[in-house]
Amino acid sequence: MARPYPDSNRNPERDFDRDIDVKRFIDAQRFSPYQWGILAVCFLMIAIDAYDALTVGFVIPALMQAWHMEKSVFGPVMSASIVGMALGAMLSGPLYDRSTPKTVMVASMVMFGLCSFASIFAETPLTLGIWRLLTGLGIGAAVPGDVSLRFGYAPPGRSSLVINTSAGGGMLGAAGCGVAAALLVPSFGWKSLFVVGAVVPIALALVAHFAMPEPLRFMVLRDWPAARIAAVLRRINPAQRFEGVRFVFTEEQAADRQSGMGVLLSRRLRAGTLMLWLAYFSGTFAYYLLMGWLPTLIQEAGASLRQATLSTSLLSVGGIAGAFCFGWLMDRFDRNTVIALAFALGGASVWALGRLVGHPELLPVILFLAGVGLSGAMFSLPGLAAAFYPTNGRSAGIAWMYGIGRIGGILGPVTGGMLLHGSGGPAMFYAAVTVTIVIPGLALWGKRQATLRLATASTAGKAGAVADDPQAG
Repeated sequence: MARPYPDSNRNPERDFDRDIDVKRFIDAQRFSPYQWGILAVCFLMIAIDAYDALTVGFVIPALMQAWHMEKSVFGPVMSASIVGMALGAMLSGPLYDRSTPKTVMVASMVMFGLCSFASIFAETPLTLGIWRLLTGLGIGAAVPGDVSLRFGYAPPGRSSLVINTSAGGGMLGAAGCGVAAALLVPSFGWKSLFVVGAVVPIALALVAHFAMPEPLRFMVLRDWPAARIAAVLRRINPAQRFEGVRFVFTEEQAADRQSGMGVLLSRRLRAGTLMLWLAYFSGTFAYYLLMGWLPTLIQEAGASLRQATLSTSLLSVGGIAGAFCFGWLMDRFDRNTVIALAFALGGASVWALGRLVGHPELLPVILFLAGVGLSGAMFSLPGLAAAFYPTNGRSAGIAWMYGIGRIGGILGPVTGGMLLHGSGGPAMFYAAVTVTIVIPGLALWGKRQATLRLATASTAGKAGAVADDPQAG
């Protein structure tokens, strides 16, 4: 039986008139404008994250002229953001344990906004790299809180699709960065891009701080005052009355109150956690390995630079299509199976690409399918993690998965260079990418089997503590 939740206006020992399960309450309501507003702010946060992560790539040509330096000098500057995002994601895990998802997210956005602004004072690649590292720390720490909020307020039966909309937000941010660079840099110089990357996240952070709530299930689990929980629910359904109500979350009543790594590596979740880390690491490794070297390989096979660049962009276009398609499927079928099949499609497409790279007429179709599979699967993994972890470990679980995966993004391009300069050449390269795309599918199959074994050994009531719904698997 759930214990009462403290409220300064009532005796916690008195009997309440009724209990309200906050998850079931949300699922029973029409999707409200308030929830649309939460998801819109989260979508824009992902967009500005992508904008800030890509800004340095668009200002390097201007910096080469302004600082009279070769482009090779800026390689570490570009890597600094990725390293920062990996560190930020992992370091934010303990912060989510000790604070709240919204607090960490808002503070992280303010941080990377301020660091983006500080980038305009850089006068050497070293100082710019330091500011980009700190910007990456903020971006890496902000994303897990964003995912937790979207999951908590998504409409019933659409949580995976809602989380996968981050694909559209990321593409909007990337496109916006390119447009801003074309419009602002010629007239106002390279510093203008960083100013935009500072003002927008700080403005969004203020909106989030004053207008957005914490995840409802988090508030119930942390015993927040009933009046604060009721205030959020009234924004969703103003006609509902909450006098004499105790708020509960029955699916996690049996779960203990440990958090963070204690949850992620608990006996019940340990195998799934390790398989998620392996899947995201290997998938990110394969994605950056392919994106980093594919334009060069296509061009060496006889295509022009323009054709190689446009062909590679189909990986991103296919990824958006895959994200929405797999998000829809994940809300209806087992999530692990859907994403494993997506990785299988990506692996098969890359295998075919290695054998047909000399046939330019087939490249667009194969690259699009590779994007649907590989990129679509990568966009879908955060939704799987959000559904897999209980509320007291959700943000930390997503953070650690992102952090481990970013390490794969750092190692991928470096490994590609070694493969292409070795005796195996392109054939070895495509074989390596195919294998690393297949590994996540096998990891998710292992995760599903481990979770099913635990669920079989548990009672139906305790099984609910593993995840938020039976599809989480």
